[in-house]
Order: sequence, then structure tokens, then C-alpha cells
Amino acid sequence: MIKQIALVAALVFGAGSAGADTHSHSADDSARTAAPEGAMVYFIGLEDGATVTNPVTLHFGARGIGIAPAGVDWPNTGHHHLLINVDPAEVEMEFGLPADDQHRHFGGGQTEVTLDLPVGTHNLFLLMGDHNHVPHDPPIMSEVISVTVQ
Repeated sequence: MIKQIALVAALVFGAGSAGADTHSHSADDSARTAAPEGAMVYFIGLEDGATVTNPVTLHFGARGIGIAPAGVDWPNTGHHHLLINVDPAEVEMEFGLPADDQHRHFGGGQTEVTLDLPVGTHNLFLLMGDHNHVPHDPPIMSEVISVTVQ
């Protein structure tokens, strides 16, 4: 039992840094993982049109899919990505998502973040990625919500 716990801890904490690197559009990234039937992601406690102040804490929810760190290929799992001021129609779903200020990776399996957003209105959505940061097929994506930071 102790060996199993140590293995899980090593996988979780060892893969946590995988969310920080950038991803190229290689042929290996193009194999998409099937989305579990009925899986969904959403923001917890944040409504479309909300007015918030910095620092902003966002909580991520998931239903019908488990959360696993990047690099860990377990069935019916993925990890969150927060997209800020990105048009969902412009996301290349067949490739690994980039890692930058508009595409935030939570490859350690995190389900919340506290960050400072510039004052103004921002569009946010969550997109689940598989072990390679590639969106599932079909994509598991939240509704796009708009928040205003004062």
C-alpha cells in the first residue's frame, strides 16, 4: 500500500511541471483522446457578467471526467486549461495548447487559481486537455463567460 501511495505521489508531483512548457505542432500531438460521454467543465461560483476585483480566485469544476496531471495517461481523465480573451473558434483543437498568458495550463491537476487580471472586461473559458495538453474529441469546454475587473 505504501508503494502504491508513493507511486501516485511521484506521478502527481513529478508531472506537475509538465504544464509549464510550450508545445509544438508535431505529428505526435495530433492523436486526440476520446471525451467521456457527457463530460463537462465549468466555473464554480463565477457567473457570466460578474464584476470582480484583484486578486481574482477562479475555481474549476468537472463532471463526468477525472482530473489527472499532464503526462499521466489514465482513462477518462484530463486537466484544466484557462483561456483568457481567446476566441474558441480560433483554438486548434487537434494540437497541444500553447502555454502563455492567454492559455494557462494546470498540468499539475490544479482546480483553482488566484491571479491578477488587468482592469477591464475579459472573456474566460475552460478547456480540458489530455495527458499531452491536446483537447479531447469532442472538446470538453465550458461556456465562455465575461467578467469585469475593477
